[in-house]
Amino acid sequence: MNTALSETSLTPERIASTYELISPHIRRTPVVEINGEDFGFGGNQFSFKLELLQHSGSFKSRGAFTNLLTKKVPAVGVVAASGGNHGAAVSYAAMKLGLPAKIFVPNVTSEAKLNRMREYGADLVITGDLYADSLVASEEWVRQSGAMPIHAYDQTETLLGQGTLGLEFEQQAPDLDTVLVAVGGGGLIGGVAAWYEDRVRIISVEPEKAPTLYKALEAGRPVDAEAGGIAADSLAPRRVGELMFPFAQRYVDDAVLVTDEAIQQSQRLLWKTLRIVAEPGGAAAFSAIISGKYKPKKDERIGVVICGGNTTAVNFQS
Repeated sequence: MNTALSETSLTPERIASTYELISPHIRRTPVVEINGEDFGFGGNQFSFKLELLQHSGSFKSRGAFTNLLTKKVPAVGVVAASGGNHGAAVSYAAMKLGLPAKIFVPNVTSEAKLNRMREYGADLVITGDLYADSLVASEEWVRQSGAMPIHAYDQTETLLGQGTLGLEFEQQAPDLDTVLVAVGGGGLIGGVAAWYEDRVRIISVEPEKAPTLYKALEAGRPVDAEAGGIAADSLAPRRVGELMFPFAQRYVDDAVLVTDEAIQQSQRLLWKTLRIVAEPGGAAAFSAIISGKYKPKKDERIGVVICGGNTTAVNFQS
């Protein structure tokens, strides 16, 4: 795995060329404009990027296709470790391109995500309690088999692919002041921050029980953090990525932490008001608004990435 990313490796120009490459294989997901009064608070305008409508149910398909379309894949295929969404994305992309995929996931992975990977024909291996355990197992498989690894967040191609979400969002909502992004390993916010650079304020949102970027920014480098909570199958990799971290230091304006209860409230409110079925990680960014952890200024135009929807609506009925 790479441990350094040159200044020319992750630029708006390269993200734009990546978008041209992968756009035939991904969905241009919609943006919905909502006034805060619809949710019962404030008059700010919110732009929701509905990336939960992406192929395989999350933004991860962008990075998966970027990897598969820019590298020579061996006959044995590809391998990935995932809490669920990355595995589903790699499985989907491999299925569409006719390639074998082996996916290692921890036992916290939700049934909805496991079913997605099975539907896409992946060779699924459930091992360990955390994403970090599955990553170790996947690296051993690479050594044994020669399969091509696709990292969930700490890989240049993955970051370039995720950065295309920022490109799309700016095209669809060009007047935003601030964009809120949920963080696990940091691939999405790294790519989005690299796209926007300083044109908007970037706010990272993480569960209190999985503060990977928050702890890294405090320490000045990626460090181990807690890896639990309601969004553990998507936002709890233990440590934020090395490659994205310089971009976070440069372009992320603030890092906020939210409770599991706030995330659940966000899920319920998105369902009640918009009939959007977001998984915990997908609802995390908006939970910063409804919990008051991020307080918009008057007339501030807010972009919120709803990044995943691999769950069921049953949890939102209350």
